[in-house]
Amino acid sequence: MPEVVETLTEEQKQDIAQDPGKTDETVVLPVENGAAVLDSDKDADNAGGQKSRDNRRKQREEQRAQEEDVPVPDTDDSAQAAISEEVRDAVPGRIEAAIKEEGKRVDEAPEFLVPETTNIVNNTVINNTTIVNNDNKTIDNSVTQVNVIERFENRTVLEVGDQLIVRGDDRPRLRRDSEDVFYDNLARGRVRETIQRPGGVRIVTIYNRYGDIIQRSRVGDDGREYIFVYAPELEDDAPRPGLVDVGYELPPMRLRIPVSDYIIDTSSDPDRDYYAFLAEPPVERVERVYTIDEVKQSARLRDKVRRIDLDTITFATASAEVPMSQARTLRSVADAMQKVLDKDPGETFLIEGHTDAVGSDKSNLVLSDERAESVASLLTEVYGIPPENLQTQGYGERFLKVRTEVAEQQNRRVTIRRVTTLVRPLAKAN
Repeated sequence: MPEVVETLTEEQKQDIAQDPGKTDETVVLPVENGAAVLDSDKDADNAGGQKSRDNRRKQREEQRAQEEDVPVPDTDDSAQAAISEEVRDAVPGRIEAAIKEEGKRVDEAPEFLVPETTNIVNNTVINNTTIVNNDNKTIDNSVTQVNVIERFENRTVLEVGDQLIVRGDDRPRLRRDSEDVFYDNLARGRVRETIQRPGGVRIVTIYNRYGDIIQRSRVGDDGREYIFVYAPELEDDAPRPGLVDVGYELPPMRLRIPVSDYIIDTSSDPDRDYYAFLAEPPVERVERVYTIDEVKQSARLRDKVRRIDLDTITFATASAEVPMSQARTLRSVADAMQKVLDKDPGETFLIEGHTDAVGSDKSNLVLSDERAESVASLLTEVYGIPPENLQTQGYGERFLKVRTEVAEQQNRRVTIRRVTTLVRPLAKAN
Protein backbone atom coordinates (compact mmCIF):
# COMPACT_ATOMS: atom_id res chain seq x y z
CA MET A 1 0.00 0.00 0.00
CA PRO A 2 1.75 3.24 -1.16
CA GLU A 3 2.41 5.74 1.59
CA VAL A 4 0.04 8.65 2.13
CA VAL A 5 1.04 11.30 4.65
CA GLU A 6 -1.88 12.44 6.82
CA THR A 7 -1.30 15.95 8.16
CA LEU A 8 -4.85 16.83 9.22
CA THR A 9 -6.08 16.61 12.79
CA GLU A 10 -9.26 14.68 13.61
CA GLU A 11 -11.03 18.00 14.16
CA GLN A 12 -9.96 19.24 10.72
CA LYS A 13 -11.17 16.00 9.14
CA GLN A 14 -14.55 16.45 10.83
CA ASP A 15 -14.81 20.04 9.54
CA ILE A 16 -14.01 18.93 5.99
CA ALA A 17 -16.57 16.11 6.23
CA GLN A 18 -19.23 18.71 7.03
CA ASP A 19 -18.44 20.76 3.90
CA PRO A 20 -16.13 18.89 1.49
CA GLY A 21 -16.75 21.42 -1.27
CA LYS A 22 -14.45 23.91 0.46
CA THR A 23 -11.34 21.81 -0.12
CA ASP A 24 -9.51 20.41 -3.12
CA GLU A 25 -7.71 17.86 -0.96
CA THR A 26 -8.69 14.20 -0.84
CA VAL A 27 -11.60 13.92 1.61
CA VAL A 28 -11.01 11.11 4.10
CA LEU A 29 -13.27 9.42 6.62
CA PRO A 30 -12.87 11.21 9.97
CA VAL A 31 -11.71 8.09 11.85
CA GLU A 32 -8.31 6.72 12.79
CA ASN A 33 -6.55 5.54 9.61
CA GLY A 34 -9.66 6.51 7.66
CA ALA A 35 -9.35 5.91 3.92
CA ALA A 36 -10.57 8.31 1.25
CA VAL A 37 -14.35 8.77 1.09
CA LEU A 38 -14.51 8.44 -2.71
CA ASP A 39 -13.59 5.06 -4.13
CA SER A 40 -11.88 6.74 -7.10
CA ASP A 41 -9.59 8.52 -4.61
CA LYS A 42 -8.86 5.17 -2.95
CA ASP A 43 -7.82 3.80 -6.34
CA ALA A 44 -5.53 6.77 -6.86
CA ASP A 45 -4.03 6.40 -3.37
CA ASN A 46 -3.43 2.69 -3.98
CA ALA A 47 -1.74 3.37 -7.30
CA GLY A 48 0.37 6.44 -6.52
CA GLY A 49 0.15 7.36 -2.85
CA GLN A 50 1.01 10.93 -1.91
CA LYS A 51 2.19 11.85 -5.40
CA SER A 52 -1.18 10.92 -6.81
CA ARG A 53 -2.99 12.89 -4.09
CA ASP A 54 -0.95 16.00 -4.90
CA ASN A 55 -1.67 15.63 -8.60
CA ARG A 56 -5.41 15.24 -8.05
CA ARG A 57 -5.49 18.26 -5.74
CA LYS A 58 -3.99 20.37 -8.55
CA GLN A 59 -6.55 19.02 -11.01
CA ARG A 60 -9.40 19.87 -8.62
CA GLU A 61 -8.06 23.39 -8.24
CA GLU A 62 -8.17 23.80 -12.01
CA GLN A 63 -11.72 22.40 -12.17
CA ARG A 64 -13.15 24.38 -9.28
CA ALA A 65 -14.31 27.45 -11.23
CA GLN A 66 -16.08 25.35 -13.86
CA GLU A 67 -17.79 23.08 -11.32
CA GLU A 68 -19.02 25.93 -9.15
CA ASP A 69 -21.10 27.11 -12.09
CA VAL A 70 -22.87 23.73 -12.23
CA PRO A 71 -25.18 23.03 -9.27
CA VAL A 72 -25.40 19.65 -7.59
CA PRO A 73 -28.36 17.86 -9.23
CA ASP A 74 -31.59 18.13 -7.26
CA THR A 75 -33.53 15.56 -9.32
CA ASP A 76 -32.69 12.50 -11.41
CA ASP A 77 -33.88 14.44 -14.45
CA SER A 78 -31.45 17.30 -13.84
CA ALA A 79 -28.67 14.77 -13.32
CA GLN A 80 -29.34 13.47 -16.86
CA ALA A 81 -29.51 16.94 -18.40
CA ALA A 82 -26.63 16.08 -20.77
CA ILE A 83 -28.55 13.12 -22.23
CA SER A 84 -30.60 14.28 -25.19
CA GLU A 85 -34.36 14.08 -25.34
CA GLU A 86 -33.97 12.18 -28.62
CA VAL A 87 -32.07 9.39 -26.86
CA ARG A 88 -34.63 9.21 -24.07
CA ASP A 89 -37.62 9.14 -26.39
CA ALA A 90 -36.15 6.41 -28.61
CA VAL A 91 -35.60 3.86 -25.83
CA PRO A 92 -39.07 2.23 -25.56
CA GLY A 93 -39.27 1.56 -29.29
CA ARG A 94 -35.78 0.08 -29.47
CA ILE A 95 -36.40 -2.11 -26.42
CA GLU A 96 -39.61 -3.45 -27.97
CA ALA A 97 -37.89 -4.09 -31.30
CA ALA A 98 -35.17 -6.18 -29.65
CA ILE A 99 -37.74 -8.20 -27.70
CA LYS A 100 -39.68 -8.97 -30.89
CA GLU A 101 -36.62 -9.44 -33.12
CA GLU A 102 -36.63 -12.80 -34.89
CA GLY A 103 -33.90 -15.12 -33.67
CA LYS A 104 -32.80 -18.75 -33.76
CA ARG A 105 -33.81 -20.80 -30.72
CA VAL A 106 -30.92 -22.67 -29.03
CA ASP A 107 -31.22 -25.63 -26.68
CA GLU A 108 -28.71 -24.61 -24.00
CA ALA A 109 -27.67 -21.45 -22.19
CA PRO A 110 -24.74 -19.85 -24.06
CA GLU A 111 -21.18 -19.72 -22.82
CA PHE A 112 -20.01 -16.13 -23.21
CA LEU A 113 -16.57 -15.35 -24.61
CA VAL A 114 -13.73 -13.67 -22.74
CA PRO A 115 -11.91 -10.99 -24.76
CA GLU A 116 -8.23 -11.68 -25.40
CA THR A 117 -7.20 -8.03 -25.14
CA THR A 118 -8.59 -4.70 -23.98
CA ASN A 119 -7.55 -1.03 -24.07
CA ILE A 120 -6.94 -0.72 -20.35
CA VAL A 121 -3.33 -0.49 -19.18
CA ASN A 122 -3.03 -0.91 -15.43
CA ASN A 123 -4.73 2.25 -14.12
CA THR A 124 -4.71 3.99 -17.50
CA VAL A 125 -7.08 4.40 -20.41
CA ILE A 126 -6.78 5.50 -23.98
CA ASN A 127 -7.50 9.17 -24.54
CA ASN A 128 -7.99 9.31 -28.31
CA THR A 129 -4.83 7.39 -29.32
CA THR A 130 -2.62 8.40 -26.40
CA ILE A 131 -2.52 6.49 -23.14
CA VAL A 132 -1.87 8.53 -20.03
CA ASN A 133 -1.60 7.63 -16.38
CA ASN A 134 -2.80 9.52 -13.30
CA ASP A 135 0.27 11.75 -13.48
CA ASN A 136 -0.37 12.60 -17.14
CA LYS A 137 2.66 10.62 -18.35
CA THR A 138 2.37 8.79 -21.63
CA ILE A 139 2.44 4.98 -21.59
CA ASP A 140 3.86 3.24 -24.67
CA ASN A 141 1.77 0.09 -24.91
CA SER A 142 -1.82 0.45 -26.09
CA VAL A 143 -3.15 -3.09 -25.70
CA THR A 144 -3.36 -5.20 -22.57
CA GLN A 145 -3.77 -8.95 -22.49
CA VAL A 146 -6.75 -10.39 -20.65
CA ASN A 147 -5.91 -13.66 -18.93
CA VAL A 148 -8.32 -16.09 -17.29
CA ILE A 149 -6.81 -16.89 -13.89
CA GLU A 150 -9.42 -19.29 -12.58
CA ARG A 151 -13.07 -20.23 -12.83
CA PHE A 152 -15.20 -20.81 -9.71
CA GLU A 153 -18.66 -22.18 -10.59
CA ASN A 154 -20.43 -19.08 -11.96
CA ARG A 155 -17.44 -16.75 -11.47
CA THR A 156 -14.37 -16.05 -13.57
CA VAL A 157 -11.30 -14.25 -12.24
CA LEU A 158 -9.53 -12.23 -14.94
CA GLU A 159 -6.13 -10.57 -14.90
CA VAL A 160 -6.26 -7.24 -16.71
CA GLY A 161 -3.08 -5.21 -16.50
CA ASP A 162 -2.08 -5.08 -12.86
CA GLN A 163 -5.62 -5.75 -11.62
CA LEU A 164 -7.68 -8.82 -10.91
CA ILE A 165 -11.37 -8.57 -11.82
CA VAL A 166 -14.10 -11.06 -10.96
CA ARG A 167 -16.89 -11.53 -13.45
CA GLY A 168 -20.01 -13.12 -12.01
CA ASP A 169 -22.96 -14.66 -13.85
CA ASP A 170 -26.28 -13.56 -12.35
CA ARG A 171 -28.38 -15.84 -14.56
CA PRO A 172 -28.75 -18.60 -11.90
CA ARG A 173 -30.03 -16.02 -9.40
CA LEU A 174 -32.55 -14.62 -11.89
CA ARG A 175 -33.70 -18.07 -13.05
CA ARG A 176 -34.64 -19.18 -9.53
CA ASP A 177 -38.33 -20.18 -9.28
CA SER A 178 -38.85 -19.65 -13.00
CA GLU A 179 -41.23 -21.78 -15.05
CA ASP A 180 -39.15 -21.74 -18.20
CA VAL A 181 -35.98 -20.19 -19.64
CA PHE A 182 -35.07 -20.05 -23.31
CA TYR A 183 -32.45 -18.41 -25.50
CA ASP A 184 -32.43 -17.04 -29.02
CA ASN A 185 -29.37 -16.15 -31.08
CA LEU A 186 -29.78 -12.72 -32.69
CA ALA A 187 -27.79 -10.83 -35.30
CA ARG A 188 -24.31 -9.41 -34.54
CA GLY A 189 -23.47 -12.12 -32.03
CA ARG A 190 -26.16 -11.10 -29.56
CA VAL A 191 -28.21 -13.48 -27.40
CA ARG A 192 -31.71 -12.93 -26.02
CA GLU A 193 -32.61 -14.65 -22.75
CA THR A 194 -36.27 -14.93 -21.75
CA ILE A 195 -37.14 -16.03 -18.22
CA GLN A 196 -40.79 -17.01 -17.80
CA ARG A 197 -42.11 -16.47 -14.29
CA PRO A 198 -45.41 -17.65 -12.75
CA GLY A 199 -48.32 -15.39 -13.70
CA GLY A 200 -47.01 -14.63 -17.18
CA VAL A 201 -44.19 -12.28 -16.17
CA ARG A 202 -41.15 -12.33 -18.47
CA ILE A 203 -37.61 -11.08 -17.79
CA VAL A 204 -35.97 -10.35 -21.13
CA THR A 205 -32.22 -9.66 -21.37
CA ILE A 206 -30.12 -9.00 -24.47
CA TYR A 207 -26.41 -9.85 -24.12
CA ASN A 208 -23.54 -9.30 -26.50
CA ARG A 209 -21.12 -12.14 -27.21
CA TYR A 210 -19.07 -11.29 -24.09
CA GLY A 211 -22.01 -11.37 -21.71
CA ASP A 212 -22.36 -7.58 -21.38
CA ILE A 213 -25.97 -6.59 -20.79
CA ILE A 214 -27.25 -4.49 -23.66
CA GLN A 215 -30.73 -4.24 -22.21
CA ARG A 216 -32.90 -5.86 -19.55
CA SER A 217 -36.60 -5.37 -18.94
CA ARG A 218 -39.58 -6.99 -17.25
CA VAL A 219 -42.79 -7.53 -19.20
CA GLY A 220 -45.95 -8.18 -17.20
CA ASP A 221 -48.85 -10.40 -18.20
CA ASP A 222 -50.68 -7.20 -19.17
CA GLY A 223 -47.87 -6.27 -21.58
CA ARG A 224 -46.61 -3.40 -19.44
CA GLU A 225 -42.84 -3.12 -19.56
CA TYR A 226 -40.26 -1.79 -17.11
CA ILE A 227 -36.72 -1.09 -18.33
CA PHE A 228 -33.80 -1.75 -15.94
CA VAL A 229 -30.74 -1.38 -18.16
CA TYR A 230 -30.37 0.04 -21.64
CA ALA A 231 -26.98 0.58 -23.28
CA PRO A 232 -27.42 1.81 -26.86
CA GLU A 233 -23.69 2.02 -27.55
CA LEU A 234 -23.47 -1.77 -27.32
CA GLU A 235 -25.95 -2.50 -30.10
CA ASP A 236 -23.12 -2.87 -32.60
CA ASP A 237 -20.40 -5.45 -32.01
CA ALA A 238 -18.24 -3.06 -30.02
CA PRO A 239 -15.22 -4.04 -27.92
CA ARG A 240 -16.09 -5.11 -24.42
CA PRO A 241 -16.33 -1.90 -22.36
CA GLY A 242 -16.73 -3.60 -19.00
CA LEU A 243 -12.97 -4.15 -18.71
CA VAL A 244 -12.16 -0.48 -19.35
CA ASP A 245 -12.48 2.05 -16.57
CA VAL A 246 -14.07 4.85 -18.57
CA GLY A 247 -14.13 7.00 -15.44
CA TYR A 248 -10.49 7.87 -16.00
CA GLU A 249 -11.68 10.05 -18.86
CA LEU A 250 -13.29 12.32 -16.26
CA PRO A 251 -11.53 14.81 -13.98
CA PRO A 252 -11.21 13.96 -10.27
CA MET A 253 -14.55 14.37 -8.53
CA ARG A 254 -15.14 17.05 -5.93
CA LEU A 255 -17.66 16.00 -3.31
CA ARG A 256 -19.88 19.00 -2.63
CA ILE A 257 -22.30 17.61 -0.05
CA PRO A 258 -21.62 16.59 3.57
CA VAL A 259 -20.15 13.11 3.94
CA SER A 260 -23.14 12.20 6.15
CA ASP A 261 -25.43 12.93 3.18
CA TYR A 262 -23.25 10.82 0.91
CA ILE A 263 -22.64 7.69 3.02
CA ILE A 264 -24.85 6.02 5.60
CA ASP A 265 -23.47 3.42 8.01
CA THR A 266 -26.47 1.38 9.15
CA SER A 267 -24.89 0.66 12.55
CA SER A 268 -24.32 4.29 13.47
CA ASP A 269 -27.45 5.73 11.83
CA PRO A 270 -30.22 3.14 12.37
CA ASP A 271 -33.03 5.70 12.52
CA ARG A 272 -32.15 7.37 9.21
CA ASP A 273 -34.85 7.69 6.55
CA TYR A 274 -33.29 5.21 4.13
CA TYR A 275 -36.01 5.76 1.55
CA ALA A 276 -35.36 9.50 1.35
CA PHE A 277 -31.64 8.76 1.07
CA LEU A 278 -31.99 6.16 -1.70
CA ALA A 279 -34.36 8.42 -3.61
CA GLU A 280 -31.80 11.24 -3.74
CA PRO A 281 -30.31 11.97 -7.20
CA PRO A 282 -26.62 11.57 -8.12
CA VAL A 283 -24.26 14.11 -6.58
CA GLU A 284 -22.85 14.97 -10.01
CA ARG A 285 -24.22 15.19 -13.53
CA VAL A 286 -24.26 12.04 -15.67
CA GLU A 287 -22.53 12.55 -19.02
CA ARG A 288 -24.26 9.72 -20.89
CA VAL A 289 -25.96 6.40 -20.30
CA TYR A 290 -23.33 3.93 -19.11
CA THR A 291 -23.44 0.16 -19.31
CA ILE A 292 -23.89 -1.72 -16.05
CA ASP A 293 -20.45 -3.27 -16.66
CA GLU A 294 -18.87 0.16 -17.04
CA VAL A 295 -20.42 1.18 -13.72
CA LYS A 296 -19.22 -1.98 -11.99
CA GLN A 297 -15.66 -1.48 -13.19
CA SER A 298 -15.37 2.27 -12.61
CA ALA A 299 -15.07 3.69 -9.11
CA ARG A 300 -15.29 7.16 -10.66
CA LEU A 301 -18.75 6.42 -12.07
CA ARG A 302 -20.03 4.80 -8.87
CA ASP A 303 -18.86 7.83 -6.91
CA LYS A 304 -21.60 9.80 -8.62
CA VAL A 305 -24.26 8.09 -6.49
CA ARG A 306 -24.66 7.82 -2.73
CA ARG A 307 -24.12 4.62 -0.81
CA ILE A 308 -25.41 2.70 2.20
CA ASP A 309 -22.79 0.63 4.03
CA LEU A 310 -24.45 -2.40 5.58
CA ASP A 311 -22.03 -2.65 8.47
CA THR A 312 -24.68 -4.30 10.68
CA ILE A 313 -23.99 -7.45 8.66
CA THR A 314 -20.68 -8.63 10.10
CA PHE A 315 -19.13 -11.42 8.06
CA ALA A 316 -16.79 -13.81 9.79
CA THR A 317 -13.30 -14.01 8.29
CA ALA A 318 -13.36 -16.00 5.00
CA SER A 319 -17.16 -16.39 5.18
CA ALA A 320 -19.97 -15.17 2.91
CA GLU A 321 -22.76 -16.55 5.10
CA VAL A 322 -25.26 -14.11 6.58
CA PRO A 323 -26.72 -15.36 9.90
CA MET A 324 -30.50 -14.94 10.01
CA SER A 325 -30.13 -12.97 13.25
CA GLN A 326 -28.23 -10.34 11.25
CA ALA A 327 -30.45 -10.66 8.22
CA ARG A 328 -33.18 -8.96 10.25
CA THR A 329 -31.05 -5.82 10.38
CA LEU A 330 -31.68 -5.50 6.63
CA ARG A 331 -35.40 -4.90 7.10
CA SER A 332 -35.28 -1.09 7.23
CA VAL A 333 -33.09 -0.87 4.13
CA ALA A 334 -35.14 -3.50 2.30
CA ASP A 335 -38.36 -1.64 3.15
CA ALA A 336 -36.83 1.55 1.73
CA MET A 337 -35.78 -0.27 -1.45
CA GLN A 338 -39.29 -1.64 -1.87
CA LYS A 339 -40.73 1.85 -1.42
CA VAL A 340 -38.43 3.09 -4.19
CA LEU A 341 -39.61 0.22 -6.40
CA ASP A 342 -43.26 0.96 -5.64
CA LYS A 343 -42.69 4.35 -7.24
CA ASP A 344 -40.61 3.04 -10.16
CA PRO A 345 -40.39 -0.75 -10.65
CA GLY A 346 -37.53 -0.25 -13.12
CA GLU A 347 -34.96 0.90 -10.55
CA THR A 348 -31.56 -0.82 -10.37
CA PHE A 349 -29.52 -1.29 -7.20
CA LEU A 350 -25.87 -2.33 -7.15
CA ILE A 351 -24.86 -4.61 -4.26
CA GLU A 352 -21.08 -4.43 -3.68
CA GLY A 353 -19.03 -6.88 -1.66
CA HIS A 354 -15.81 -5.95 0.18
CA THR A 355 -13.22 -7.71 2.33
CA ASP A 356 -10.37 -6.71 4.59
CA ALA A 357 -6.74 -7.07 3.48
CA VAL A 358 -6.14 -10.47 5.10
CA GLY A 359 -5.69 -13.23 2.51
CA SER A 360 -4.76 -13.32 -1.17
CA ASP A 361 -6.16 -10.87 -3.70
CA LYS A 362 -7.80 -13.68 -5.67
CA SER A 363 -9.50 -15.35 -2.71
CA ASN A 364 -10.70 -12.00 -1.37
CA LEU A 365 -12.10 -11.04 -4.75
CA VAL A 366 -14.15 -14.23 -5.03
CA LEU A 367 -15.22 -14.01 -1.37
CA SER A 368 -16.44 -10.42 -1.78
CA ASP A 369 -18.47 -11.39 -4.85
CA GLU A 370 -20.03 -14.24 -2.89
CA ARG A 371 -20.92 -11.81 -0.09
CA ALA A 372 -22.63 -9.46 -2.52
CA GLU A 373 -24.61 -12.36 -3.99
CA SER A 374 -25.56 -13.60 -0.50
CA VAL A 375 -27.07 -10.24 0.40
CA ALA A 376 -28.83 -9.95 -2.97
CA SER A 377 -30.34 -13.43 -2.51
CA LEU A 378 -31.40 -12.52 1.02
CA LEU A 379 -33.12 -9.34 -0.19
CA THR A 380 -35.10 -11.45 -2.66
CA GLU A 381 -35.89 -14.55 -0.59
CA VAL A 382 -36.64 -12.84 2.72
CA TYR A 383 -37.82 -9.36 1.72
CA GLY A 384 -39.24 -9.90 -1.77
CA ILE A 385 -37.00 -7.54 -3.75
CA PRO A 386 -37.13 -8.85 -7.36
CA PRO A 387 -33.74 -10.27 -8.40
CA GLU A 388 -33.76 -8.41 -11.71
CA ASN A 389 -33.61 -5.10 -9.81
CA LEU A 390 -30.33 -6.16 -8.19
CA GLN A 391 -26.84 -6.21 -9.70
CA THR A 392 -23.88 -7.59 -7.75
CA GLN A 393 -20.11 -7.11 -7.87
CA GLY A 394 -17.21 -8.02 -5.60
CA TYR A 395 -14.15 -5.80 -5.15
CA GLY A 396 -12.08 -7.73 -2.64
CA GLU A 397 -9.73 -5.55 -0.59
CA ARG A 398 -9.47 -2.80 -3.20
CA PHE A 399 -11.67 -0.24 -1.39
CA LEU A 400 -10.82 -0.39 2.31
CA LYS A 401 -12.60 2.00 4.68
CA VAL A 402 -9.75 1.76 7.18
CA ARG A 403 -6.23 1.68 5.79
CA THR A 404 -4.74 -1.37 7.47
CA GLU A 405 -3.31 -4.73 6.41
CA VAL A 406 -4.65 -6.52 9.48
CA ALA A 407 -8.13 -7.98 10.08
CA GLU A 408 -10.66 -5.15 10.32
CA GLN A 409 -14.41 -5.68 10.63
CA GLN A 410 -15.27 -2.30 9.06
CA ASN A 411 -13.64 -3.46 5.83
CA ARG A 412 -15.73 -6.68 5.66
CA ARG A 413 -18.95 -5.14 4.44
CA VAL A 414 -21.58 -4.88 1.72
CA THR A 415 -22.62 -1.59 0.13
CA ILE A 416 -25.85 -0.66 -1.68
CA ARG A 417 -26.16 2.09 -4.30
CA ARG A 418 -29.10 3.09 -6.48
CA VAL A 419 -27.49 3.30 -9.94
CA THR A 420 -30.61 3.70 -12.11
CA THR A 421 -29.65 7.16 -13.35
CA LEU A 422 -26.31 5.84 -14.59
CA VAL A 423 -27.60 2.86 -16.60
CA ARG A 424 -30.97 3.85 -18.06
CA PRO A 425 -32.26 6.98 -19.81
CA LEU A 426 -35.15 8.37 -17.80
CA ALA A 427 -38.32 9.64 -19.41
CA LYS A 428 -38.08 13.39 -19.91
CA ALA A 429 -39.79 15.25 -17.08
CA ASN A 430 -42.72 17.44 -18.11
